[in-house]
Formats: sequence, structure tokens, C-alpha cells
Amino acid sequence: MRLSLYRLSCAVLLLATCAGADAQTATPSTTPVRPPAPTRDAHTPGYVEAKDLVDGELPPADQDGNFILGPTHQPAPEAVAHEGIPHGDVGEFVLSSADSKIYPGIAREANTFGTPDPNDPAKLIVTTSHPAPYTRKVTVYVPKQYVAGTAAPFIVGADGPDTLLFTVLDSLIAAHKVPPMIAISISNGSGDAQGSERGLEYDTMSGRYAEFVEQEVLPKVESQFHVKLTHDPEGRASMGGSSGGSCALIMAWYHPELYHRVLTYSGTYVNQQWPSDPKTPHGAWEFHEHLIPQSARKPIRLWMEVGDRDHLNPNAMRDNMHDWVVANENMARVLKAKGYHYQFVFARNAGHTDRTVKQQTLAEALEYLWKGYKF
Repeated sequence: MRLSLYRLSCAVLLLATCAGADAQTATPSTTPVRPPAPTRDAHTPGYVEAKDLVDGELPPADQDGNFILGPTHQPAPEAVAHEGIPHGDVGEFVLSSADSKIYPGIAREANTFGTPDPNDPAKLIVTTSHPAPYTRKVTVYVPKQYVAGTAAPFIVGADGPDTLLFTVLDSLIAAHKVPPMIAISISNGSGDAQGSERGLEYDTMSGRYAEFVEQEVLPKVESQFHVKLTHDPEGRASMGGSSGGSCALIMAWYHPELYHRVLTYSGTYVNQQWPSDPKTPHGAWEFHEHLIPQSARKPIRLWMEVGDRDHLNPNAMRDNMHDWVVANENMARVLKAKGYHYQFVFARNAGHTDRTVKQQTLAEALEYLWKGYKF
């Protein structure tokens, strides 16, 4: 049944894209409807070997490797606010595209997407993207335990604000399971996927987004919240879900002198970069296809998750590089082969960036992520 559903989904997408290819034009299509993703089996041949956990059990926070969560996803105790422990202070400020030297702003016209390049199915032609202004919020969590004037470790998150992160940090910091860290939750510049500001920020395979954070976000955090942020990459983490997850790894990959710790839910390790770059023609799919296998091991510690009903080919491209489960399985394989410290969680009964899975796992993920950091 799993395979037949997969073939049915691919057949529907193939018919739709063949019609576009026959036209041999770059006329933008409407945003494609995503067919329901089939439920994948964690023990599919070709997937990584992984340990089945008892339903409700989480992986040990001090162990590398591949794990399979059971189908029930109850919130961890840390995912609920508790009285009697210190609660961090949360504030925000707004950034405008008019003030950015790195991201002056783009947008794709509403209800348009793009068409596959008839000469290369790995490329998407987008003709409806144009300059456009934006504003974004940056939400900052400062723990009560922060000591003024000291250089604090911190975590940068995509698609903010992430209130669950702040709640979990309250409990973990109070229990001395993670260092007292500042959390910087940055909203995206709007839109999604190719031709959008969010897509440009999160899916581009370069150091650009990390440089945006370093030059245009962190100085404002320090000045407006009267804190000092560490320059030690061991004390800096990035996190996100979907394209925000691939962005988190992109930040550390292209700037390992800035970030050593990465946490991703349903990471978009697929071919979604736009504009296309000949150095990485397959976008974030290149991580497991070429970059990690062919590069020396970098000082990156990674926690990652994917759901059994995660995305499968949610657009019109026929490139065989848009299966989120396969992409994350491939990531686990190449990370193990290169000797990385990583933990991979395959979640049963879970969709893309599944909220219940995040409530269940975020505390354990953060504890794993910060192992080895002295505080």
C-alpha cells in the first residue's frame, strides 16, 4: 500500500508537469496542491538502521545514533510552563528591509509558483518574483540566570517567535540540564519556497543568512537587551523546522567558526534553492549527495527529526529530490559515515514539522545538543 500510494502521488505530479513541459514555456503556474504524503516505514530497505523505542520513550540525551519514536506524542513535562522556577524575560524589536544591506526584500506574486526548466528538471523557472519590502520581528528570551556583563551562549531560531522554546528553556535551565542561554527567535521575511524572501533566506546554499544574523541582528540584540553574546562557536546553536531547519545547518556549514550546534525538525534537505547555483545545483540535497561525503568532518553536532508522513514531492518538479523522509534518512547515513556526533529521530504518526512531536522531543533534543558544553 505504501508503494502504491507513492506511485499514485508521483503519477499525478508527472501528468501535471508533463503538461507544463509540453508547452515549453516559463509561464508561472498556480501554487501546486500537495497530495497527502504516504506513511513511510522506518524499516524500509535502504533506510538507516535505527532503534525502535517503546511508545512514549525518548532517546537517551547522551547517545548518538538513529531512533524510532512510537506513535503517541505526549508533551514532555518541560513543554508546559511551571510555577516555582525562574521565567525568562521576553521582548521584541522590528527589522525593516529598508535598513538591510543583505536582504532588501523580494516577493513572489500571490497564487503563482513556477515551471520546471524543460532542459533541466532540477531547475525551477520563476518569472513572478520581484523586489518587495518587508518587516520582521525578532523575539528575544533572556533567562533570569543571565549575569549582566558576561558573554552568554545563545540559540538562533528561524520562523519565530518560538514560545515553546522559551518555555522549555525555563525548565531545562532551572534543572541545570543546559547552560543559561539567550534565545533569539527571528521571523522570516515572508512567503515560502522559490521566489520568496523566506526561500531566499533559508534555502540558499551560502553563508549569507548567517552573515545577516551576525551583522544585522546580533548587534541589535546586544544593544537593546543589554546583553553580551559569546563569540565561541561551541556556545552558539542554530535551529529551525522545514526550510528553517536546512537554514540552521547552512549557517553552521558555511560558517563553522560561528556555529557548532544545529537542531532541525523536518529539515528541507531537498532541491529548493532559487536562484540556481552551479556550485550547488541541487540545493540542500547537495548536503547528503556531495558536500558531507566529500568534505572533511566539520565541528558540528546535529539533532534532527523527520515524520513518517513528512513531505513527498510537494511541487511540480520531476527531479527525484523532493522526498523529505529520504533526504533526512540520507543525512543520517552520511553523518554516521563521516563520524559526526548526531542524533536522528524518525517519528511514527507524524507529519511535517509536527507540533506534537516537537512538544514531546524538544527538551531532550536541546539537552543532547548542548552535551559537552562546560557551564
